[in-house]
This record gives sequence, C-alpha cells and structure tokens, in this order.
Amino acid sequence: MDKIELVKRNSVEIINEKDLRKTLNKSNPICYCGYETSGEIHLGHLVTITKLVDLEKAGFKVKVLFADWHTYLNKKGDWDFINEQVKTWKAGFRAAGLSKAEFVVGSSFQRKKEYQDDLLKLAANTTMNRALRSMQKVARDVDQAKVSQVIYPLMQIVDIKHLGVDVVQSGIEQRKIHMMGVEKFKDLEYKVPVFVHTPLIDGLSGPGSKMSSSEPNSFISIRDTDEKIRSKLKKAYCPVGEDNPVLQIAQLIVFPRIDKFVISRDEKFGGDLEFTEFSKLEKEFFKKNVHPVDLKKAVGDYLIDIIGPIRKKF
Repeated sequence: MDKIELVKRNSVEIINEKDLRKTLNKSNPICYCGYETSGEIHLGHLVTITKLVDLEKAGFKVKVLFADWHTYLNKKGDWDFINEQVKTWKAGFRAAGLSKAEFVVGSSFQRKKEYQDDLLKLAANTTMNRALRSMQKVARDVDQAKVSQVIYPLMQIVDIKHLGVDVVQSGIEQRKIHMMGVEKFKDLEYKVPVFVHTPLIDGLSGPGSKMSSSEPNSFISIRDTDEKIRSKLKKAYCPVGEDNPVLQIAQLIVFPRIDKFVISRDEKFGGDLEFTEFSKLEKEFFKKNVHPVDLKKAVGDYLIDIIGPIRKKF
C-alpha cells in the first residue's frame, strides 16, 4: 500500500486533500491528534491510534496531544484527576502501538505568551455563536455551555500552529472546529493543514449509544479482560444494515492489523470463511451469508489478540 493509500485508508473525509502529496514529499512532515484525558482508553481511541500508525508508516512524525487544559475547560475533571489521567494515557498509548510518537501535554506550551497572544487574537475575531456552533458535537452540556467551552475550539486551532502541524487527524466529530480553523488560520498567519477525519464507532448497545466510558455497557476498554470482551460482543447490537458497531470494529480496528479475516464454522454450517478485504465481509454479511453470532465471535477473537498484548504492556 503506497503512502497516499495509507493516509486515506478508513478515512471518512479529507479536507485540503490537494496539499496531501506535497505534504508527503516534505522531510519529516508532522501529524497530530489531540485527546481529552478522561476515562478509559477504549475502541473509539483505538480507531484514531490505528490511523496515526498508518500516518507513521507513511512517513509522518506523530505528535499526540494530551489536552489537559481542554479536558478541564470541557468540565471533565479537576486537576488532580486530569494529571493522573495524563500519566495513565501515556502508558496506554505506548502500549497501543505509538511507541515512537512524541507525547505533548497541552499545558506545557499553552501558557506561553506567544500562544496566548494568538488565542486572544482569534477571540477578538470570532463571534460567540460561531465558536459555540463548532462545539456542538464535542461539548459536555452544550445547552448550558460555559465560557470555557467557547475558548476550547479556539485553543484547538492555535494548538495546530504551535505544534507545527502539517496533517491533523481526528474523529469526524471535530469537523466543525476544523472548518472554523480553515477560516481562521489566516488570522494566525499559518497555513491550512490537511485534515484526515475518521468515522466514529457506535456504542455496542445500539441506536443512540456511544463508544464512551460514560456508557459502561456500550464500550470496550483496552483494559477489559478476554471474558469481558467476549461478553460485551455477545450482547452487542449487530443488525444487517447500517450503524452496526461490530462491523465498524472489524473495519476500523481489526482489518488494518491482519492479512486475513477467518470466520471459523462447523462443516455442517458451511465451513470456514476467509476474507482479505473488509468490503467482501460486509457484502456477505448483508447478503446473510455470515450469521451475526459467527461475526461477533470472530471479531471478539481478533480483538482479544489485539487488546491482550496492549493490556499486558499497560
């Protein structure tokens, strides 16, 4: 797989794609993804971690921002909790495959004069409504938003400049913030980077649920035991149609890590099935040639193979 394909794999959208090839031709291009450090590291994070590994293979220097100030501004915990979480997340992300990445804590540079000057410059040129709209998919209690949650997206834009980023990687929920950034980078005298957005994994409980540690029955943590992984997947929502979290896990986490996906079945049920491409697995599932029970078991087995070593290192 060439560099362009690696960057595009399992992305739902690329903004400013016209600059991607030029960026790849730079020496030591930089990509980053930022994370609020609260709760368990789960499969939703593994989607972006997997994409960062793709970008690393494509030649990027990966920076992971542990956004402690953003976590605080979005009302996710006090400073004692956040500082402990940063330590835990560093260990978890190393174990999950980003051993070469540079880990940056937000407060290590966000208090500097140059950063604050840029932040206030954006604040002076952004309406309250524009900043609040950008947070609709991200903010906690957005209907009762605090001023801190309007500062949050402006900081995210300034982060990109001060980390020297060429490619921004994130889940699609960050899109509105990034589109505001496309408009605002000129105010910071900084280039518009390439944005690579990955899809989100739905919660295991079905429509309306999120892959989030705030919904214990709907997420799988990198610290879950083999038994918990099997149990959660056995109960997972798995319709023949859209918004199937089991298929999403197969596509975004399992397939990028394997050469062949095998569903083991008794001969009386047709014997084993093998797939080298996710699209073919999805097609057979939609045609009802793959039973949800068999799909869940196979995805569970592969997830255990992926998460087991992470949990052991973690």
